[in-house]
Amino acid sequence: MTRPAIHVREDEVVFTAIRAQGAGGQNVNKVSSAIHLRFSIPESSLPDSIKASLMSRQDHRITADGLVVIKAQGSRSQEQNRIEAMIRLQALVDAASVVQKTRKATRPTLGSKHRRLEGKAVRGQIKRLRVRINHTD
Repeated sequence: MTRPAIHVREDEVVFTAIRAQGAGGQNVNKVSSAIHLRFSIPESSLPDSIKASLMSRQDHRITADGLVVIKAQGSRSQEQNRIEAMIRLQALVDAASVVQKTRKATRPTLGSKHRRLEGKAVRGQIKRLRVRINHTD
């Protein structure tokens, strides 16, 4: 069961342009095309249930204060990196909005119990046959 789609409002997100890391020649040294996205979970307009779900996640992008930090630097375009960061944030929120189905406790059937015990007996018989026989005449 899923909840209706909840969209992250862009006015609640802070974007910061930074220099990208890694290879890229002069472009990477001169242009701040990478994007740092910062999103505060407690201060957002998300429903409380989703806030709690996000805060309880063990994700390296979420700080103890509830700040989501995403770095996007895959593209040479700042706008593309901005879009990529928003997509990743939205995916994180979407994953938190999925409600896990509750598990119903079940019991093994009588037939499955018999098959399990039969298999254990066969295995025990195989192991008994491995015993070294002492010939003391």
